[in-house]
Amino acid sequence: MNSTQNPQPPASPQPAPKWNDQRIELIIGHLLRSGVLLSAAVVIFGGIVYLVRHGHSIADYRIFHGDISPLRTLPGIFHSTLEFSGRGIIQFGLLLLIATPIARVIFSAVAFAIERDYLYVAFTLAVLAVLACSLAGAALH
Repeated sequence: MNSTQNPQPPASPQPAPKWNDQRIELIIGHLLRSGVLLSAAVVIFGGIVYLVRHGHSIADYRIFHGDISPLRTLPGIFHSTLEFSGRGIIQFGLLLLIATPIARVIFSAVAFAIERDYLYVAFTLAVLAVLACSLAGAALH
């Protein structure tokens, strides 16, 4: 190499893509799709586990047992899932399905904050508050 030639400067890294509405919509679409697919996979897996363990049982609908199920509380669902119970895994998959739109609202609030669109941050946080109140109210009943 000739000493009179200037070496090429190192290539600068590509700047990170900016947060714009199109990029946010794309991420939200992936988030919703992934949440629904993951939830469906967990529910199907739980159904398979349930059928393997209880598929041979014959249902007796003449007698009703009104037991309080541990699958009505979050700790009960998590404990049942960790015990590899088919019903618990199914309930966990349904929790994932419920959590998907909540994750979307949280992501939207963060994205609007990054864009410094504080009016939409306020609207999104209001929607999140309504969701939280409705879920808390449903948990009380």
